[in-house]
Amino acid sequence: MQPPTIPPTVAPTGTQYHQGYPRNYHFIMDNTKVCKTNTPFLVLMVPVAPNNREARDAIRQTWGKDSVVQGEVVLTLFMLGLPGGADAGQQKEKLNQENLEHHDLIQSDFMDTYLNLTIKTMVIMDWLATRCPTAAYAMKIDSDMFLNIDNLVTMLQKPGIPKLNYLTGMLMWNRPVVRTKSSKWYVSEEMYPDPTYPTYTLGMGYVFSNDLPEKFVQVSKSIKPFNIEDAYIGMCMKKLGFAPTSPPNPSQFKAYNTKYNRCEYSKVITYILGSSQELIKYWTDLKKPEPPC
Repeated sequence: MQPPTIPPTVAPTGTQYHQGYPRNYHFIMDNTKVCKTNTPFLVLMVPVAPNNREARDAIRQTWGKDSVVQGEVVLTLFMLGLPGGADAGQQKEKLNQENLEHHDLIQSDFMDTYLNLTIKTMVIMDWLATRCPTAAYAMKIDSDMFLNIDNLVTMLQKPGIPKLNYLTGMLMWNRPVVRTKSSKWYVSEEMYPDPTYPTYTLGMGYVFSNDLPEKFVQVSKSIKPFNIEDAYIGMCMKKLGFAPTSPPNPSQFKAYNTKYNRCEYSKVITYILGSSQELIKYWTDLKKPEPPC
């Protein structure tokens, strides 16, 4: 007698990509109540290496310091993966202490590496969708950034800013996929077959309406992950049928700067910096009472 054939279990949405899908990971350190006490207008989510305490402390002293900006509740949280190396146990204890002190660390159980940045970003999206769905906006911002938080909140308060399906930042159009194997940005044709990426927002710092994280999490099940996290979010947008929006004033989202200029820094939203010391130095100067220009 033939054994009965068991039909294969097929996921209803087609291929599910395990690696990029955030619900395959677990939060091992969490601050679930932070959005319950106050509904934030804006949540700043900062991906940072577990051992980079210096960057976190610099942000806590500068743009992550105030919980109310321009009359709106703003929350700053740090997203970490697992540290590698021999001192992982020691590191864990240090992180627990740091979190007891500041209540702003979220850690998930993926390895914190450059190639896992897409996982890290998707875990951020999962956290926002499950722990902080009532926030109006969120921003994924790198830990080496200068952020003029006042200007960002002012921008989001403008009457024409969409409340749904909104993603903005420094827009990247028609960017070719890097096929040079020695490059930090190399992506194989197997991982991403098209020669160019869809329009996306540069990963240094992009802002989105907080209805999008849940949509990104769902659509990511059917998008093969690759290691360029900002272009991956661009893919999620495209598959959802949306496109990133240019900011009201695109010149406010800047990448690299040549030198510090107080007047210039008073007008922008983002700049990439060289060090945490630079951030503290520039911020202190910018906050002096005399007019910047």
